[in-house]
Amino acid sequence: MKLSKSRIDKSGLALAKNKYKDEIEFIESEDVFDEYRKRHLSPLSKTTLEIQKMLSSYGADYYIAHRLKRKPQILRKLNRLSVRLTQLQDIGGCRIIVPKNRDVNHIFEFLKKKSEHEAGFNIVKITDYREKGRDDTGYRSLHVIMGRDGFNLELQIRSRIQHYWSESIERTSVIYGHYIKEKEGDPEVIYYFKTLSDVFYEIESGREPSSAQKIKIDALREECEKIITQSDKRKVFDSFVDEGVIKTLTEKESKNPSGLKNWILIFDWNQGCFVSWDIVSQDPSEAVDTYIHYENMYPSHDGYEVVLIGSSEIATVRQTHSHYFGIESYTNILESLDSSIVGFTRKIDIDIGARQIIDCLQRRHFWGKKTVSGDTLKNHFCKNVLTFDASLQTLIGRKLIIQSSLNSGYSLNISKKSEIEQYL
Repeated sequence: MKLSKSRIDKSGLALAKNKYKDEIEFIESEDVFDEYRKRHLSPLSKTTLEIQKMLSSYGADYYIAHRLKRKPQILRKLNRLSVRLTQLQDIGGCRIIVPKNRDVNHIFEFLKKKSEHEAGFNIVKITDYREKGRDDTGYRSLHVIMGRDGFNLELQIRSRIQHYWSESIERTSVIYGHYIKEKEGDPEVIYYFKTLSDVFYEIESGREPSSAQKIKIDALREECEKIITQSDKRKVFDSFVDEGVIKTLTEKESKNPSGLKNWILIFDWNQGCFVSWDIVSQDPSEAVDTYIHYENMYPSHDGYEVVLIGSSEIATVRQTHSHYFGIESYTNILESLDSSIVGFTRKIDIDIGARQIIDCLQRRHFWGKKTVSGDTLKNHFCKNVLTFDASLQTLIGRKLIIQSSLNSGYSLNISKKSEIEQYL
């Protein structure tokens, strides 16, 4: 398909504003939009692989993945900012997560130096949102615009705390029914996340929040919970990560261990669970065709989210897109500051079902020699745990739960008490 800038921008405007003469013009606009987005994946994949190769000698922890921006996000952005489709620089985006804020500087300087001699991309623009936070929302990250093959791509480099904040606002947005990061919703809720981001920045800078700051955050949190609870768009759900799905995908991954893989991830925000999650073609054109097919099959207005993510291993996706994991129906929709601080260091490595099982055993004091039969645990105490069998095996594998050789009963491992309490 031959694409000109004017044709691309016209299609973006028609779809964003819902303005087209007839069904034929609508279909043509969709085709142009899809084709333009599709053309970002090849340069994006090349760049991600190149960055991974550069970082092979970095010598410190990081996670990296890329994604093509979702169609609803693009259309909302065109409306919100009144820009043309060809002006967007983040249709193809790569994300790197590092442990600390100072590591953001280290890894960027490392990549910048390497890219001068080894890269097929060039750095177009650098914007640092870490110190002051962006706009009124408090979003923090280092953004780097890279040019390749005539397309602009966005690289985000975040610390774990900056990523934690971003994933928290994503989770809350779904429950609330408003895109908070896009400044939708009650100003008080937006202000809460801005204030929380400022406090997180203080913590990351090595400064302990004062008691006054903690009181202010908790007061704001309580007020915002009321606002979210009263929202007519609010969704409440119980969610889980099906460890069986993870296991299957890990097995698929092991059969094709090398290189970058494209994953299609379909999440149902009404139920809080995955509809599908699978490896798709490494060919950019075929991968995006599959992406478009699923976007049409599972529309966003029905509560679905379809994401195309490029990553070398499944474990990375669980870190770079953690807001799909461990989502619960909250007694408190928003976390207290102290809970958030715990969340900075706690790994998201067991599912909700597993946490429900250990919570049940802990409440009923099944530790060490005091055991409960598998049937009682599954069919009575934990009958609402949808992933019981897979979750139990995960806990046994991690030695958080032990099985008695005398009566085949289950109990919590006393030697893992501190680790178990962290999960709770």
